Amino acid sequence: MTAFDVIVVGAGPTGLACGIELQRRGLRAVLFDRGCIVNSLYHYPTNMTFFTTPELLEIGDIPMTALGEKPVRTEALKYYRRVADHYGLDVHQYEGVDRITGEDGNFLVETTDRHNCRHEYTARKIILATGFYDQPNLLNVPGEDLPKVTHYYKEPHPYFDQDVLVVGAKNSAAIAALELHWAGARVTLVHRGPGISDSVKYWIKPNIENRIKSGEIKAYFHSTVKEILQRSVVLSTPQGDVELKNDFVFAMTGYHPDLKFLSSVGINLSPDTQRPYTNPETLESERQGIYLAGVVVAGMHTNEIFIENGRFHGRRIAEDIAAKLLQPQQHKVSD
Repeated sequence: MTAFDVIVVGAGPTGLACGIELQRRGLRAVLFDRGCIVNSLYHYPTNMTFFTTPELLEIGDIPMTALGEKPVRTEALKYYRRVADHYGLDVHQYEGVDRITGEDGNFLVETTDRHNCRHEYTARKIILATGFYDQPNLLNVPGEDLPKVTHYYKEPHPYFDQDVLVVGAKNSAAIAALELHWAGARVTLVHRGPGISDSVKYWIKPNIENRIKSGEIKAYFHSTVKEILQRSVVLSTPQGDVELKNDFVFAMTGYHPDLKFLSSVGINLSPDTQRPYTNPETLESERQGIYLAGVVVAGMHTNEIFIENGRFHGRRIAEDIAAKLLQPQQHKVSD
């Protein structure tokens, strides 16, 4: 059984930042991710452009370059691969953490790799940087488990000349609807609210609204999905139920942290916001020895923390862990 000072669960930008800061302080750390490095970014739309500038995505004091003013997905993936390689981070890709038991100073972490082999590791401290992109907000309607339904949009090409439904009205839904329309899909958008969200980026919002106004994209507002069938969908609208011919459904309804996993680890959550209780300075949870980093700190308020601010969590956490694990040894040497 391999022993580490710290085990980091999650190898996204925040998890990588944690690994770098721990390494800088002489702590032996390993990162686990059930997917690849920055798995969430990998699953972003192929042609996605970030809504931020390169320097706000940087970790480990390594500059990020981009051809344009704002980086695109492929540039971000290349950058984070380079950072992980530069620091020689110990990342176990495709190895998910199943269970964490034990106590502060002596945790036992059980994992399963891609070959369905089980492993056990020990650690003195744990950092949970699990993000939220792996847990979509479900519609909870009949037919949502059909193969034609997805909560992730990648690229439009496979949907040429198909009838597609996009559920939602925020950035991801608006971008998916536009790209699908431009690729020759027949697009219908449905949203329970009165219109396209005001949070949609200023260069996207008028575009989608103009496509809806012209009738190029059909939209149902104040409406919800009632049922998904093999060849159609049923919408509940102010005018009554409407059944539409349908080949594919994109449920762009957002994502949330894996609250079930957090609870299983012993992390206490606020009943109202599902926000974990943490020390605001160190980000240590109420379960001593377990820290939270990145968007998982915000509970259901996932729009509060992004790469831009979550990347700084690693330094705060690493400083506290180093003070607790290394200072006693230093005092012992000086004595």
